[in-house]
Amino acid sequence: MHIISAQLISVRKKVAIVVSRFNDFVTVKLLEGAKDGLLRHGMDESDITLVWVPGAFELPVAAQKLAETKKFDAIICLGAVIRGSTPHFDFVANEAAKGISHVGLKYGLPVIFGVITTNTVEQAIERAGIRVGNKGWESAVAAIEMMNVMTEIEQQSASQKTGYVQNKASMVHHL
Repeated sequence: MHIISAQLISVRKKVAIVVSRFNDFVTVKLLEGAKDGLLRHGMDESDITLVWVPGAFELPVAAQKLAETKKFDAIICLGAVIRGSTPHFDFVANEAAKGISHVGLKYGLPVIFGVITTNTVEQAIERAGIRVGNKGWESAVAAIEMMNVMTEIEQQSASQKTGYVQNKASMVHHL
């Protein structure tokens, strides 16, 4: 059995962080947590690109544009969608989640969903690091792990292909 697991060290990787300005009293805290998480795990600040967008709905299109450049090993999307008295919350939260997921699948790239969706402002503040922990930090750690898992998968795949080709070449050579 082959087990693929990754360490939480981020060296020589490039990360983009896309942050929603809407509810910035929360998203700024998420950003601080994400940056802290990346830096504490070995990433150099010069390897982080920050992109601000108006709201969570716009996160996927910015993530897609960044993915198209092929300059990043991961993209972290941070936002805060807080339920109000209209169905707007559901549309924004659902479309942000679908769009962010789509970008990751389309480009084979870790695109991390760091959008908190809460019923109250108090819950949003808690998830931004006051009491419960910082979801920005958690998103950074997820990005680091996924970048390294992707690298491990690529390396194992390459070594298996090389091993197969070498074995086949050896067989042909001996015939």
